[in-house]
Amino acid sequence: MPNNRNLQWYFQKAAKYDLLAQYFKYINPAKHIDYYYKHLRCMNYAVQMMRTGNRISAGDSLRQGPAKVRIFHSSPDAGPVDIYINGFRILKDFAFKEDSDYLSFPGGQYQVDIYPAGNMVSAVFSRKISVESGKFYTAAAAGNASKLKLLLLEDQPAVSPGETKIRFVHLTPDAPAVDIAVKNRDVIFQDISFPKASEYLALTPMTVDLEARIAGTSNVVLSMPRIQFKADQAYTILAVGSAVSEPELEAMIIPG
Repeated sequence: MPNNRNLQWYFQKAAKYDLLAQYFKYINPAKHIDYYYKHLRCMNYAVQMMRTGNRISAGDSLRQGPAKVRIFHSSPDAGPVDIYINGFRILKDFAFKEDSDYLSFPGGQYQVDIYPAGNMVSAVFSRKISVESGKFYTAAAAGNASKLKLLLLEDQPAVSPGETKIRFVHLTPDAPAVDIAVKNRDVIFQDISFPKASEYLALTPMTVDLEARIAGTSNVVLSMPRIQFKADQAYTILAVGSAVSEPELEAMIIPG
């Protein structure tokens, strides 16, 4: 039988976090989500204790960790946006090239709606996404506002000691497929088209000049000089902007 004192403690904590989640529901959606997750986690522990007689393994604990999701705005013509998840606004006046902190969510399915900032009349994007507990994600709003997509990428921030790793994400809707190469040397990511991402590539830490070439050619469309990749850190290189108009094509680098 489960330890009744421990079981009662989890139920009391669950009730406390539920009250806090409801309190912040409309005044601070990020805190609402955080407390809701804590409420759910305590309830899960309590139910698990009742089922297993108070035995919760380390593996079970890990699986009950939250999904971590950050948002990146890469639509060149959408302007600032407000982003809602399950009807709660989590980001306000979110601008082009801006990325959020990681937000915690219980694993599951969520409704994502994106509106022009301050205007909830007509969403520029609306769909459901699914995330798994314990995983990290980047959700990139990509493409022109008339055909906005949400690219959900699974991040892998863990790095082998002393190494670094990188990946490339093509977020420029009017640009052709590209190869990413060391300047004047070998290709490291081949034929990446919009809106796709490469796999991660493990590297020795270094500072290097990279370039984006039209896939299969030596025609350089974007130079990326003196990029520093440090030990014990993962990086994502994002191509954003427009190949033919404004804002101009550029590379951004974010951790993870």
